[in-house]
Amino acid sequence: MKYCLAIPTLNGGGVWKESIESIKKYAPDGLDVLVIDSGSRDETAVLAEQAGFKVVSISSQEFNHGGTRNLAVELAPEDCEIVVFLTQDAIPEEGSLQRLVATFEDPKVACAYGRQLPHRDATPISRHARNFNYTAQNHVYTREDIPEVGLKTVFTSNSFAAYRISVFKELGGFPSNTILGEDMFYAGKAVLAGYKVAYEAEAIVRHSHNYTSVEEFKRYFDIGVFHGKETWIHDNFGGAGGEGKKFIFSELRFLLKHGVLYLPRACINNFMKIAGYKLGKNYKTLPFRWAQKLSMHKRYWK
Repeated sequence: MKYCLAIPTLNGGGVWKESIESIKKYAPDGLDVLVIDSGSRDETAVLAEQAGFKVVSISSQEFNHGGTRNLAVELAPEDCEIVVFLTQDAIPEEGSLQRLVATFEDPKVACAYGRQLPHRDATPISRHARNFNYTAQNHVYTREDIPEVGLKTVFTSNSFAAYRISVFKELGGFPSNTILGEDMFYAGKAVLAGYKVAYEAEAIVRHSHNYTSVEEFKRYFDIGVFHGKETWIHDNFGGAGGEGKKFIFSELRFLLKHGVLYLPRACINNFMKIAGYKLGKNYKTLPFRWAQKLSMHKRYWK
């Protein structure tokens, strides 16, 4: 199947250079790569052009997690059947693109995502998060899996994910204005429409974040806002409470073995995540200025 690669960028820095090098090294010859840059003030766009990628520039005010990716699909070559989304800080490994696209040999797969391993400089907290969310076991989820796995049915990540364009257009794509979570939004629509969400553990990128406690609060505030707005996801797939408890106990066991000194920070982080999520879910009760200040994605509120 013909596929193309789309990457939203903003001030990619050094890790973007690594990502470009990896794409050039491992992507098949002739692969169409589209970069949508939203006002970078560094060499991000220039480096993309030098690599032979097509660069489309938009203003930072125009960027939106859902709307910008919808634009990428609109700009995809006419013969492109699958669009693969990558973030600027994800570094693909050998064969990752091909293995991810291969999941679409099943005609009912609407979207698929790959495995994320931590960057070399990841803290034990960040390493555990990647190990917990991205296991070595493939799976394909459908509507029938909802009673057993709940919200995990529609878990995915646009740091490295692919979409069948014909189904994407059929289902209306991503929400045009969302704070984040456009990938879960779409996966939810796809599953309810009878399609499948696939996870391919052999399709690997390096991607992780060493967030501070404040950054975790802000990120989970935004996740809470997303779930507070898209209540149909909870109604159809359940909440994240059970998975959250599993994560905390798993993290405790991991850090006792691999990073005991990080236990206090992990406890603070988890408290901040819970507080941020609960506040975000109830964002309508907050003054607008507070919501904007507590959010990681401040452009959304403008």
